[in-house]
Amino acid sequence: MKAALFDIFTGIAGDMTIAALIDAGADFENLKQQISKLGLEGFSLELSSKQRSQISAKKFDVIIHHKPHYHTHLSDIYNIIDNSQLSEFVRINAKRIFECIGFAEAKIHNIPIEKIHFHEVGAIDSIVDIVGACICIENLGIQKIYTTPVRLGKGLIKTQHGVMPNPAPATLEILKDYPVEFTDVNFELTTPTGAAIVKTLSSGLYRNRDLSGGKINIQNIGFGSGTFDIPELPNLFRVIICEIDESGFGDTEKLIQVETNIDDMNPQVYPYVMDKLFEIGARDVYYQNVVMKKGRPGILLSVLIEESLLDKTLEIIYSETTTIGIRINRIERHKLEREIFEVDSSLGRIRVKAIKLADSKVKYVPEFEDCKKIALAEGQPLNTIYRQLMWELNV
Repeated sequence: MKAALFDIFTGIAGDMTIAALIDAGADFENLKQQISKLGLEGFSLELSSKQRSQISAKKFDVIIHHKPHYHTHLSDIYNIIDNSQLSEFVRINAKRIFECIGFAEAKIHNIPIEKIHFHEVGAIDSIVDIVGACICIENLGIQKIYTTPVRLGKGLIKTQHGVMPNPAPATLEILKDYPVEFTDVNFELTTPTGAAIVKTLSSGLYRNRDLSGGKINIQNIGFGSGTFDIPELPNLFRVIICEIDESGFGDTEKLIQVETNIDDMNPQVYPYVMDKLFEIGARDVYYQNVVMKKGRPGILLSVLIEESLLDKTLEIIYSETTTIGIRINRIERHKLEREIFEVDSSLGRIRVKAIKLADSKVKYVPEFEDCKKIALAEGQPLNTIYRQLMWELNV
């Protein structure tokens, strides 16, 4: 598995991320070509070299030639991204990063997320930095990202909203539940954009990653330079591109959990809703009895999906149920490797699921529907058929 280790020994920003990824091998010409698909004007991209603490690094800049005239609410930025010809990976993840920033800003300013406004020049920088980071990650073929703790400064900083405490409120809000390190450096080490890239795309700290005996093969290293000199630290961000040979078992994937509580719907409708959700590709759908406010009995509907199915899932739930509100949680799911194939048994040819456990052990499980057919044909209890096949497959 190809992975990127984000070594945030000073801090992280959007432009530093792109610079480090280019220094690690991402194609700058491809970046410019892909960014042009956004259809934005009034700026150009510049790549230069910088020496900091005798370390050679790349410096990435968005050069604004004239003030653009774009609507820059979150929905407008989504439209710009959705109307481009960028890949699905870039579009989905760029929107996720913007959403992360939008939710943080909305909470801090106590306004609805749809009213969050990115200032025009700053919006161009943000769009390029966020979309550009996703483009470079895809270009390098990176499958997972791990980081060191995110380093933060102290003191006060000047922003477009005035003087604010450092770290910026949005940066802290974004980094809730993510490991950070506070320093005594009077400088904005990590920006909201850098924090959102980490929070959205990272799979966690690589120092805590349990590789179960796996090996890390370092392939490329890239340094991205910040704009300003920091007396106490080299203003650099490092990316380490590596191949992780995971000799452990199973895999972890990022999914979306969609949930809603319902207490006023005909129960006959639930199986229909479940079928429709499975038809669009939901990984899992289930419902359970719950006790809601005022002691009313209700149903908790839970759906596990990939990010790309979120809009379709919301549309089905809102149109087919009586709910008026849905919870959305981003989660990780660990799953064991499995394979389905056919074998000959004493009861005929059946489908079998082979599940890889720890230490390369494999557990074989007969498919339930095949067991059911045999039980009906033989006139035997289903449990008897299941136990017999389990014994045959795993002796």
